[in-house]
Amino acid sequence: MLKSVRLFFYYLCCKPLRMKKIYAFLASLALPLVIVAQIPPGYYNSATGLSGPALQMALHNIIKAHNSVSYSSLWTHFQTTDKKPSGKVWDIYSDVPSGTPPYQFTFGTDQCAGYSGEADCYNREHSWPQSWFSSATIPSSDLFHIYPTDGYVNNKRSNYPYGTVGTPMWTSLNGSKLGYCVDPGYGSTVFEPIDEYKGDVARSYFYMSTRYLTEDGSWSTSFATNKSVILPWEASVLLNWSHMDPVSTKEIDRNNDIYGIQNNRNPFIDHPEWADSIWAMIVTGFEKEIASNLSVDVYPNPSNETFYVSNESRSNLTVELKICNALGQVIADHASVELMALNSNFYTIDCSAWDKGIYYITIVEKQKVKTLKFIKM
Repeated sequence: MLKSVRLFFYYLCCKPLRMKKIYAFLASLALPLVIVAQIPPGYYNSATGLSGPALQMALHNIIKAHNSVSYSSLWTHFQTTDKKPSGKVWDIYSDVPSGTPPYQFTFGTDQCAGYSGEADCYNREHSWPQSWFSSATIPSSDLFHIYPTDGYVNNKRSNYPYGTVGTPMWTSLNGSKLGYCVDPGYGSTVFEPIDEYKGDVARSYFYMSTRYLTEDGSWSTSFATNKSVILPWEASVLLNWSHMDPVSTKEIDRNNDIYGIQNNRNPFIDHPEWADSIWAMIVTGFEKEIASNLSVDVYPNPSNETFYVSNESRSNLTVELKICNALGQVIADHASVELMALNSNFYTIDCSAWDKGIYYITIVEKQKVKTLKFIKM
């Protein structure tokens, strides 16, 4: 009951708030023991009281080494994890929770063998595209990010990131959109599901980033990710989506069903507040980078040995430099750094011993703050 009450108050703080999810959640309170009983006693004990990177690592250790199922078995597992009360396929790319879906699929009968248009069949959608993790075997069949979806819509989505579309270049029958992104930090093509499923895909991404933390050596990069790390612009989008579309009864049931299959859980469905604890710092730094007018820069960027911090303003600056990795962990802190005006001197930072990846250099001067993304090659 305590978990249910905690989630209820978390939902009340989320905005904008859709009443249908409140009603669904209130209905679930009538049987709180059914929900709580699905989480083994002490399952999250090692994460209690932690925050930020330490919390994410603790959660990784809890949910790693799950029971990996075969890719072919997903067709059968979907009949447990993604079945509507009517028995039809719960397809997030065609469903309309607030109205009548334009079409519905039947398990088995409508399984894809080929398609020429929307409503032909359903297939297996990797919300975190396979190309982003180099089609590694275990994440290729991890149910927490794979959904049964319309094959044609899945193909339209391709491996584009999720994001907010401005003017759509294509719209599905349920209102999912493909088009250029209007979110700060990215301006190319993205796919936007309908509002009722934005939180679902956001929590799938939070799961993937956490489940495969430190196990992503073979993974690739994308416009939204660096291996298992979610880039700040995408993290900002997903964190906002997780707030506007709170955990639904559908997600809770799906979490419980997948636990019965894989023997692990999505912590961000059980504890949605943990997403803020882990990603809010990264998002805040990104937003400062977008907004700040502090005239400093770093170059060369990327670099693999050293890089320089320069002052491009007309006045001398005394700044503090703080460098964090992609998880928000501070790896260097430089206080009282003198930067002469108009690039007449540079502050040199040795990055030769750093791991390859993305870093954030926060530069503070009085009330001005600027965060710059740096890539170590």
